[in-house]
Amino acid sequence: MTDETDAILSLLPARLKEARRAQGLSLDAVAKLSGVSRSMVSQIERGESSPTIATLWNLTRALQVDFAGLLDEAAVERIEVLRTGDVPNIENRGAGCTIRILSPPEDAGRHEVYELRFIAGGALDSQPHRRGAREHLTVIEGALQVQSGAASETIGPGDTARYAADVAHRIAADAPARAFLVVQDA
Repeated sequence: MTDETDAILSLLPARLKEARRAQGLSLDAVAKLSGVSRSMVSQIERGESSPTIATLWNLTRALQVDFAGLLDEAAVERIEVLRTGDVPNIENRGAGCTIRILSPPEDAGRHEVYELRFIAGGALDSQPHRRGAREHLTVIEGALQVQSGAASETIGPGDTARYAADVAHRIAADAPARAFLVVQDA
């Protein structure tokens, strides 16, 4: 093995342990989720045993971590930057409303983050998302009218509205406005 390979593999025990703790899982829970014995998980985390590819694959799936990222030396000290020109935009979802997608694609349906920009008279009408979905809307500039089912509120800069998104809902602006929207369990 090369020195580089050894360095990468030396990170594995700590990375697996960090991933398990980040999920709040015990050794027993990881063993049940992965099909890898508790003692083997413990030995791997202590660096006393090297896992096979199959064992490592089962552990990463159970811990919901990226297989390649677990071994990527740069992953620990990396900041992912999405430059403004690279942010995907949705123009056709509302009238006079531009939606900038800020969350990573793998979070779609669970925890989505958007920047909303409205022109005067702009609106975003949404059909109900799945049962239990909620939205958290924070106004940065301007004012917005928020409607969720029969409830309605107007919010201004710095205000946050939290509301059910499993009913028809609407965000509208009389004048230009900008806001951040977090959608949970869409």
